[in-house]
Amino acid sequence: MDHAIAFPRASRRSVLLAGGAAFGAAYLPKIARAAGGRDPRLVVIVLRGALDGLSAVAPVGDPDYAGLHGAIALSSAGPNAALPLDGFFALNPGMPVFARMYRDKSAAIVHATATAYRDRSHFDGQDVLESGFAGPGHTASGWLNRAVAELPKGERAAIKGGLGVGAVTPLIMRGSASVVGWAPTGLPQADDDLALRLMDLYQHADPALAASLAQGLGIEKIAAREMGGQKPQGGNEAQLMRRVGEGVARLIAPDDGPRIAALAFDGWDTHANEGGGTGRLAMLLGGLDGTFEAFEQTLGPVWKDTAIVAITEFGRTARVNGTTGTDHGTGTVAFLAGGAIKGGRVIADWPGLKDAQLYQNRDLKPTTDLRGVLKGLLADQFGLSATALGSKVFPDSIGVAPMKGLAA
Repeated sequence: MDHAIAFPRASRRSVLLAGGAAFGAAYLPKIARAAGGRDPRLVVIVLRGALDGLSAVAPVGDPDYAGLHGAIALSSAGPNAALPLDGFFALNPGMPVFARMYRDKSAAIVHATATAYRDRSHFDGQDVLESGFAGPGHTASGWLNRAVAELPKGERAAIKGGLGVGAVTPLIMRGSASVVGWAPTGLPQADDDLALRLMDLYQHADPALAASLAQGLGIEKIAAREMGGQKPQGGNEAQLMRRVGEGVARLIAPDDGPRIAALAFDGWDTHANEGGGTGRLAMLLGGLDGTFEAFEQTLGPVWKDTAIVAITEFGRTARVNGTTGTDHGTGTVAFLAGGAIKGGRVIADWPGLKDAQLYQNRDLKPTTDLRGVLKGLLADQFGLSATALGSKVFPDSIGVAPMKGLAA
């Protein structure tokens, strides 16, 4: 589906059950401040549809780039010029805020990255991306929920809870660990009557579940309070993406809110009329850019301890197709932002874009396992061990080392 899942605020009865776990704002414990006064947050943004990493972060210094990417290749000069990063890479002009964060060293990019998945099915690729397994077919739980379950109890980030955004909790946040759910206005959701009938049913059949459900409905009050009672305004996809980012930020900022959140934006499947410095992709990247800015502005002092990562199921072809778009590929980019990020750098073991260097003679070759990036963030932010990350959070991935030094 080519539209962003992005809406401005929680509405009445917008949360019920998430990932099979009962949840609620009141159910989450107050979080003890970490040593040194840190109170870390982690936000994972899933870009569904496969992001063209070569148009998002262009290797303008690679002599083969312009010829491969054709009409949508970015340039460092001329109208709609790409934004300079490090002399070799340049950023899509739709992301001026991220470029400023990069200069301020609160944003970084990992290029030529991918999951372990090497086929090109959206369904299976998203399954692998969100489940954290090396292959498809594992939909019982997501890696971020399992990370929540592994968080240490006690003084350091003992949060045992997270936030899943959407009418249905994203796979990445489903599992046994407790999470709160927010279905922003605009998504199909239960009305007041259904919520009351469920409460009545659970009160008789399972009083403990009824109590957790009642607590879970309290998250709407936090959202409504923190959003100032604002009603949805009109706007395009980019504006909606920004508003959902603001809503999530307002939910994770308070002391009694969750510390880990997952949300998803659709629409990145740019087979036709993708555009380069302008057009559909630049508009979507502008929406992601606005989302980063919304987090920065809304989190306030919490921003300094926050890490945000935007990931996608796979990349797109290095060659532009006959409809001025790109087809399903392999290697792509991950965006990192937040006050906790050690930024101002593009992290890449660049494979090159000559025919012999492309993956299967068509795609950017992945040289960095995305699981290593995600492990590194979890280790830096919450102290999860390499053993827990390699055996439980990302099963059977001990051989993939956590990337070091992602957090400042």
